[in-house]
Amino acid sequence: MPSAMNCADLFVRFTLAEWSLRPIQEDAANTVRGFVSAVVDKSDERSPTFITVRLRVSGAYLVVEVHDDQAIERPAVRELPLPSGVTAEAVPLPRREARRSLVDEQMQGQNVEVDPHLVRRVLTGLTRSSDEQ
Repeated sequence: MPSAMNCADLFVRFTLAEWSLRPIQEDAANTVRGFVSAVVDKSDERSPTFITVRLRVSGAYLVVEVHDDQAIERPAVRELPLPSGVTAEAVPLPRREARRSLVDEQMQGQNVEVDPHLVRRVLTGLTRSSDEQ
């Protein structure tokens, strides 16, 4: 719990720097600190809660959400206006590249190598989970 404030602050600052939204970093960090502080203050130190901090851009706003796993109410939410002239479409969010599956590559005759250490770890994990049932 004591590290929740610092972790949330680092997450907000790093994410907004990556998204080129430094002008609203301080407002967003202050908002998240306030939300996280409220969760920490009401939590029992012997049974800490899991806190989720979510940032997303929508239209002309940065939406800040903080939720804890022991809360029955909705997450704390605040919309912060994006810098002047910036819309969600202009924010350089990370994009996932489309990946072809190994099966597609094998069917097209491409030679695909599978890491034997990874296969061994997966099989070991599957064996353990089936033994525990």
